[in-house]
Amino acid sequence: MLSSIVFPILSDLHLNEVIHRVTKVTFTLIRIYLLWYPTNSRTCTHCPQDAFCVNATHCTCNHGYNSESGKKYFRFRFERCEDIDECKPPISIYCGVNAECQNIKGGFYCHCIAGYKLLSGKPQFKDSNENTCKKITPKTTNGTKEMQQVIEDTETLLINKTGLQDTRNITSTVTEILQKVESDVLNAALAAPDQEIQKVQKSTVAVETQVVTDNCSKRVILKLNAQVNSMEIHCKDVIQGDIQGSSAVAFISYSSLGKIINATSFEEMNEKVYLNSQVVSAAIGPKKITSLSQPVTLSFQHVKVNPTDKKICVYWKSTNEGDRWSKDGCGLIQENKTHTICNCTHLSSFAVLMAFHDQKEDPALTVITYVGLSFSLLCLLLAALTFLLCKAIQNTSTSLHLQLSLCLFLAHLLFLTAIDRTENKVLCAVIAGALHYLYLASFTWMLLEGLHLFLTARNLTVVNYSSVNRFMKWLMFPVGYGVPAVIVAISAASRPHLYGTPERCWLHLDQKFIWAFLGPVCAIFCVNFVFFLMVFWILKRKLSSLNSEVSTIRNLKMLTVKATAQFFILGCAWFLGILQVGPAARVMAYLFTIINSLQGFFIFLVYCLLSQQVQKWFGEIIKSKSESEIYTLSSRFGPDSKPSEVKHITSTTTI
Repeated sequence: MLSSIVFPILSDLHLNEVIHRVTKVTFTLIRIYLLWYPTNSRTCTHCPQDAFCVNATHCTCNHGYNSESGKKYFRFRFERCEDIDECKPPISIYCGVNAECQNIKGGFYCHCIAGYKLLSGKPQFKDSNENTCKKITPKTTNGTKEMQQVIEDTETLLINKTGLQDTRNITSTVTEILQKVESDVLNAALAAPDQEIQKVQKSTVAVETQVVTDNCSKRVILKLNAQVNSMEIHCKDVIQGDIQGSSAVAFISYSSLGKIINATSFEEMNEKVYLNSQVVSAAIGPKKITSLSQPVTLSFQHVKVNPTDKKICVYWKSTNEGDRWSKDGCGLIQENKTHTICNCTHLSSFAVLMAFHDQKEDPALTVITYVGLSFSLLCLLLAALTFLLCKAIQNTSTSLHLQLSLCLFLAHLLFLTAIDRTENKVLCAVIAGALHYLYLASFTWMLLEGLHLFLTARNLTVVNYSSVNRFMKWLMFPVGYGVPAVIVAISAASRPHLYGTPERCWLHLDQKFIWAFLGPVCAIFCVNFVFFLMVFWILKRKLSSLNSEVSTIRNLKMLTVKATAQFFILGCAWFLGILQVGPAARVMAYLFTIINSLQGFFIFLVYCLLSQQVQKWFGEIIKSKSESEIYTLSSRFGPDSKPSEVKHITSTTTI
C-alpha cells in the first residue's frame, strides 16, 4: 500500500523517464560546480557548436541562435547555443494571408499553406511583402473518382461485414483488406499528381493523401488528418530518395474496424487491455516501404475518456504465426485525458490500447504497511523523547535527528489515519497537501543530515566542531521547513485541483503532477549520494595516513559506520521505489514497503539503542529506579519493624 501510494507514478511512467530526470539533476549539479570553478585561465578555443570566437577571449552564438544562459558573450565551455524559433512568440514572424512560417536551424522561411501556391511557382519566400499565395482550383479527375469508389466499397464491406462473418481466420482477412485499401488509395492519388491534397470522408472511413512532386522544397514535415486523428511524417521518407516522378503518402482512419480486430488480438495477453481509439493506416508509394529514417508521429483521440488507465501504442503486425497487435517500434510520447500521441519507426496500421488500471491492492502489502508504520510510530516517539531528554547527546546532530523524527512521525500518523478520507474533496486535498509537505520536509531534513555528516567528516571532528554547529544552526530551520513550504505553495497555487484522487488523498497523476514530489526526492537522493561518496573518500584518506591514538581511530571508524547507516536509512531505501518495474516489480514492492515502513525503527536503533551515551543514560535511569524502590521499602519498614512483616514483603516482591 505504501509503495503504490508514495510512488504511484511508476505504474504510469517508464523507468527511462525516471532515470532521465535523475541524470538531468546530476548533470545540473556538475554544471553548477563548473560555473563556480574559476575561469580566468580559459580562452574561447572551445566554443560550442553554432558559435564563434570573439577577440580570442569570449564566444558568441551565430545569427539565429541564443546562448542557453541568455548571455551574448560567454566563456563557459559547456554553454550551448539554441536555435531561435522565429515562428513562435515572442518573435512570431507574420508571413501574410494563406501562408505560414517554417522554422529552420539558424533561420526561417515562409510558404503557402496546403491548397495555395505562389504565383511565381516558387516553394518559399522571405516575408509577407513577397506573399502572392493563391488558391489552387481543384479539378475533378479520374483519380478522385477512383479514390471515392475505393472508400465507398470499403465502407460497405465493413458495415455489412461481407466475407468476414464466415471466415475462420478473421485477422488474416482484415490484413488483406487493409493492404488492398492502402494500395488502391495510393494508386488513385498518384493518378492525379496535379492535386497535391485529396480528402474523402464517409461515415466509417476517411482518407487524406498528399502528393510530393517538388523534392520536398515546400515543407519538411507533412501533416495529414483523417476524422479525429492525425499523422506527421518527414517528407524525405515519402520521396524515398531514388524514386523518379511523384510520390504520395496516405493516411486512412477506420471508425468501425476496431470492433473486428479488437484488443483480444494483443500479443501480450498477460495484460487486460481494450481498444480505445480508431484504427488508422499509413502508407507511402509508389514503392512500398515500412522502415523510416525518422519516426512517424501519430495523434489519436480517445473513444473513452479514462485518464487513469495505461496507454499502449500498438501496430498491426503480420507474421507467419498469425496477425495481431504489437508494440514493437512504437512508443508513447505524450498523453492527456482525450488524446494520445505515439511515435513509430515504421509504417503499418496503428491504434491505442488501454490497460485496465488494477485497483486491487495486495493484502499482504497493506498489512505490512500498517503494522510496520505503527511500530515505526512507537520507535519515532521513543527516539524523539530520547533526543529531548538525554542531555549527554544533545548537539546539532541530535537536533537534526529530532526534527527528522518529528516530520516522519506526523507524516506516518496522517498517512495511517487519513489517507483514505476521500469523501470530502476539500478535506482530501488538504490532507494530500499536508502529506506532500511532511514527506518533503522529511526528505529535506535527510538532506541536512547528509550535509552535516559531510561537514563533520571534512573537519575530522565527530559532532562538536563550532563552525559547523554555527552554520547548521543558522541554516537548518529555514531550509528544513521553508523549502518544502515553498514547493508545496507553488504546486498548490498552480494546480490545486490535482491534490487528492478518487482513491487516495495524494497527488494526482494528471499532467505528471506527481513530479512535484518525485523531482525534489530525486534531487535530494543525488545530492546525498555525492555527500556519501565524499565522506567515504575523506575518511579513507584519513585512516590510511593516521598514526594517532586509538580513540581517534575509533571515532573515525564510528563515523564511517554512521555514514553507511545514514545513507541507507535516509535515501538509499527509497531508491527501491523506482525499481518497481518489470519482472522484479513485486519483489521490489515488498522490499520497499518493509524497509521504509520500518524507517522509524532503524532511526531509533542506530541513533539511540546503539549509542553508548544513550545506553549509559538508560542504565542510570534503571539504576535510579531500582534504588528508589529499595529506599521506599527501607523507609516503610524501619528498624522497629517486625522481622515477620519484612519477610512477608520480601517474599511477595520475589513472586
